[in-house]
Amino acid sequence: MSDPTFATQVSRWYERNARDLPWRKPGIGAWAILVSEVMLQQTPVVRVVPAWEAWLARWPEPRALAEDTPAEAIRMWGRLGYPRRAVRLRECAAAIVERHGGVVPDRLDQLLALPGVGTYTARAVAAFAYGQRHPVVDTNVRRVVCRAIAGEPDAGPTTRPADLVATEELLPIEPADAALASAAFMELGAVVCTARAPRCAICPVESSCAWRASGQAAPTGPTRRPQRYAGTDRQVRGLLLAVLRESTGPVPHQRLDQVWHDDVQRARALAGLVTDGLVEPVGEESFRLAGDGPAVP
Repeated sequence: MSDPTFATQVSRWYERNARDLPWRKPGIGAWAILVSEVMLQQTPVVRVVPAWEAWLARWPEPRALAEDTPAEAIRMWGRLGYPRRAVRLRECAAAIVERHGGVVPDRLDQLLALPGVGTYTARAVAAFAYGQRHPVVDTNVRRVVCRAIAGEPDAGPTTRPADLVATEELLPIEPADAALASAAFMELGAVVCTARAPRCAICPVESSCAWRASGQAAPTGPTRRPQRYAGTDRQVRGLLLAVLRESTGPVPHQRLDQVWHDDVQRARALAGLVTDGLVEPVGEESFRLAGDGPAVP
């Protein structure tokens, strides 16, 4: 059974306190929202905003991106991290053009069938772009529901089917109200009901929060072990990509050899970039960004 009181309280708070983010402005289309949701995965908002604005200025619709090369998508992605997302977003744009005439579909099953679009992203686009009633569940939403409704301090590291069910039960029946509530739950978790330093004194549902009533303290350690970056293959991949992004043609192997001292690790990172479709060999001694030039024989 839905709890309209909870959703209404959080939604009213959101309407007064939501951050002014560009993808939330009236009239923003489904493509722009899809791009924002892909970029926001594992990336802070402050880094996403300028990248999102530049991306939409260059590719304001799926067809524009689909007609460009994977190399240009990788270049525009810059240092957002996890650059495979750029390639998948271009593949997604191509699928939208091929299957839906260049218009982001509004049906959940069609969204889920797009390359690189998973459970969260599909529901986020359906809710935020098309005003539909779907549980949009990320880490922030799971934390809010777990604390306020279940009375537990933390929801754990991964989304489970039960999280979708628990969140959907809180949504208003009216689709537009449900979409607003989904955005509100997410915002509450991002700026108030945070993992380590929740701001309970300003929370709109503090008086009814089951976790506050239980008296349990917030967890003191991370939900998941932070990923080390320095010295990892991920760092080496980033260094290699930086050289290739700044080049307009094939880069000799000798130049790439200069970015990292460990030959074995560097070779492994480069091979991973090729496997992921981000980089392609040109002959036996050079490499370039995928699709950055004539087809490789």
